Amino acid sequence: MYNANKPATSELPSTIQLLRSTVLALMVAVVILLTIILPAEYALDPTGAGRLLGLLEMGEIKTQLAKEAAADKLAVAEPVVAEPVVAEPVVAKPVVSGPPWRDEIRIILTPGQGAEVKLVMQQGETAVFSWVSVGGPVNFDLHGDASGRSISYEKGRGVSQAYGDLVAEFTGNHGWFFRNRNKREVTVVLSTRGAYAAMKRVL
Repeated sequence: MYNANKPATSELPSTIQLLRSTVLALMVAVVILLTIILPAEYALDPTGAGRLLGLLEMGEIKTQLAKEAAADKLAVAEPVVAEPVVAEPVVAKPVVSGPPWRDEIRIILTPGQGAEVKLVMQQGETAVFSWVSVGGPVNFDLHGDASGRSISYEKGRGVSQAYGDLVAEFTGNHGWFFRNRNKREVTVVLSTRGAYAAMKRVL
């Protein structure tokens, strides 16, 4: 037969005693948290006891190490890629070989600036051209206009150089509009030869 030694009711703690013990344990836990755990683990010392016990310095070291570890992890996860440095020619050279160029113009364009150069040509005349942009690519529009007539021969965006023949569709002004969309200054060097009356910068 099983016999259990059950305590008498008078030996059990009362509700007030249990509540008192719970409150006391909670108070002890709060004291430990404020004086030991926070200074030693998180470098937080609201009571000043952590500094007296030498625990605050330990927490500061742990916190600093944690920050450095997080920074190292971020640097590995997201490496910083440096922009490539592109060597730019000091002097732009025409990309077309042949007889000497008749005219050459250098146009300095600040960020966002545009410029226009035209050749005065008769219908059917042909001019050979070569241009290069030093410092960055440019947008361009090779076009012509005269007496209410207009034509666009070729357009480009982000182009560093071009060359070819320009054949006038009609008598008038035919040439290039350049626009610098870079964040730095560029220089466009335009060289021409062939059948045309004159070169002039319009804009």
